Amino acid sequence: MDIGKDADVVVVGAGPGGSSAAFHLARHGLKVLLLEKTEFPREKVCGDGLTPRAVKQLIKMGVDTEDKGWLRNRGLRVIGGGVRLELDWPDLASFPDYGLTRTRMDFDHLLATAATDAGAELRSGTNVTGPILDRTGRVVGVTATGPDREPLEYRAPLVIAADGVSGRFALALGIAKRDDRPMGVAVRQYFRSETRHDDDYLESWLELRSRESGDKLLPGYGWIFGLGDGRVNVGLGVLNSSVAYGKTNYKTLLADWLDNTPADWGLSDPANADGKAQGAALPMGFNRVPHYSRGVLLVGDTGGMVNPFNGEGIAYAMESGELAAEIAIQALARPQGTARERVLANYPTELKARYGGYYRLGNVFVKLIGNPQVMRIATKHGMPHPTLMRFVLKLLANLTDPRGGDAMDRVINAMTRLAPAA
Repeated sequence: MDIGKDADVVVVGAGPGGSSAAFHLARHGLKVLLLEKTEFPREKVCGDGLTPRAVKQLIKMGVDTEDKGWLRNRGLRVIGGGVRLELDWPDLASFPDYGLTRTRMDFDHLLATAATDAGAELRSGTNVTGPILDRTGRVVGVTATGPDREPLEYRAPLVIAADGVSGRFALALGIAKRDDRPMGVAVRQYFRSETRHDDDYLESWLELRSRESGDKLLPGYGWIFGLGDGRVNVGLGVLNSSVAYGKTNYKTLLADWLDNTPADWGLSDPANADGKAQGAALPMGFNRVPHYSRGVLLVGDTGGMVNPFNGEGIAYAMESGELAAEIAIQALARPQGTARERVLANYPTELKARYGGYYRLGNVFVKLIGNPQVMRIATKHGMPHPTLMRFVLKLLANLTDPRGGDAMDRVINAMTRLAPAA
């Protein structure tokens, strides 16, 4: 029996990873405190696009994806090398065959509500400031400030850190980012667009050009995701393997690209903008480890779990949140000490088994496409071949059946098994 606890688990951050963890913990009867520094609804910088991986997690949480506010998409439209190719999401036993879009303004609130409906206690306006340590250096709770800046303490035998890319809680424990892992930066802006808002494909641009630069390629890749409400989310990302990383005004870069889009899309007219362009970092490929230390499990962006192949973070935040919950449930069923630690130490082991080889391949991919010449050749010779591009879609979106499946699935699964874990 743990003495003097306020909860079985304290979850720091009510983004997709934290709310997913809180949901699965509460559903199994644990007392969960979900602490969120802001008030809902609140905005987050994101592409707002969800692949079938993320949709699967929503279904697990009982979220009605047919409800108002969701826009369903059939797949990915890829534009590059003078080719426009529409690729449907693969038909798999393991994942649904559709994606979704929804703004983070209410998406995160919806997931937090699912967690509270399952029994978790959400305390918004509560800014976690650091860990509480026992005499051995183990984390036994958190310090925080409340909505009125009052000092607070919450104690629990386990803490799940899901406080996003800043990873302040992990940093307080000395768990810093790894510079040898990929990092990206993304900037996005909302525009009103009657012609593009209800698109049933997510759209990815492999080549960006501005009106001024003529045939010269701009750095990075772009996206246009319809939201179904008269608006689109448009943005671009640049990887740290690019020479332009950290040396470019990304908001100007976005404006230069959009200025070269067709006038009837409405994206080149600043009058159609719905808010300012905003940017955020993308921590990729396990760029913060260890994922378990001294009573704390790292989830989602806090653990650098963004997919290096496509910049997707929500699915991996939710998946790691579910896994952290499963591990915590099993650990807390054992007495404090060696038996419990044995279970908790399995969290990073399981993360490596699930994603380690795949992320290692992704880290290599990031280095390759950071070279404009490699990207140009790959786009020119790959885009005209739909079968190859369907393989690429499965690889980049991490959508395969783990057992059985078609020949593409078997090749991709073999590649990830043989790659050394990241």
